[in-house]
Amino acid sequence: MKNMKIVFLGTPSISAFLLEGMINAGFNIVGVITQEDKPKGRSMKLAESPVSRMANKFGLKLFKPHRLNKEHDFLDELDPDLLVTFAYGQIISTKVLAYSKLPPLNFHASLLPKYRGAAPIQYALKDGESRTGITLMEMVKAMDAGRIFAQDTINIESKDNYSSMCIKMQDLALKMAENYLPLYFENELPGVQQDESKVTFCPSIKKEEEHLDVNLSPVEFTNLVRSLADVPGGYVNYNDSILKIFETEPFDSTMEFEVGTVAKAKKKMIVLQVNGGTVLIKRIQKPGKRIMEAADFNNGMHDFEGALLK
Repeated sequence: MKNMKIVFLGTPSISAFLLEGMINAGFNIVGVITQEDKPKGRSMKLAESPVSRMANKFGLKLFKPHRLNKEHDFLDELDPDLLVTFAYGQIISTKVLAYSKLPPLNFHASLLPKYRGAAPIQYALKDGESRTGITLMEMVKAMDAGRIFAQDTINIESKDNYSSMCIKMQDLALKMAENYLPLYFENELPGVQQDESKVTFCPSIKKEEEHLDVNLSPVEFTNLVRSLADVPGGYVNYNDSILKIFETEPFDSTMEFEVGTVAKAKKKMIVLQVNGGTVLIKRIQKPGKRIMEAADFNNGMHDFEGALLK
């Protein structure tokens, strides 16, 4: 295993966790590829990705091509036996994939062939799935369409949201790397073709899709909130501003108010009328303020009951 030269491709924190774990487990990471530094915060100062920080922590060779498919000559020097990706963020060409002597691998955060695409964790939550998992798969030209070498499942609990599921997923990905990559190097994982009749897709979440539709049912509304929490946070329109909502739960099936009306905002309770019932809003945020529990929010919003959220 230590003789196999691996180039790791990833960008967010979930990828950085896997990278660190693979290094500590003794995998031979000869190079790391991540996205370019991006403007962040109010100052719009360039910030490196979590994977970039992790690579620098261990003194690994690091590359941040603007377009990997056009800027990949550095791979000639690295001469990798295997390319491994986890949430890199760019489509990779067959020319780049060909640098991998073994079939290149991707850790995809769904049970393929379900949820091919960029947002599998969010879609599983939005759709109210009770389980998901990670697929160790071959990277090919078509999106997430390669052979499956391993799959492990994980439960989605009712209190899980996108942030908590990312933690579960990063832990699972590391366990899978430790368990399956040595077998892969020994050619002991037969690849299985995906069933194309069962394919579903989950494209990137657009800004307008972060809007929380009050015309959804209590369960659907809550699942949408979960899929967007705690990053970036789903929002509703309130007067001339927005409110972000980070946690709700279905409350009852009453329909006493216009959909979108705050039916109650007293003490520890914020009750929102949605389509077919109500939800309890448990965590909420005003623009420029911290995320608040319902009781703290109510202390500073004495006119919130009866408000119309859209």
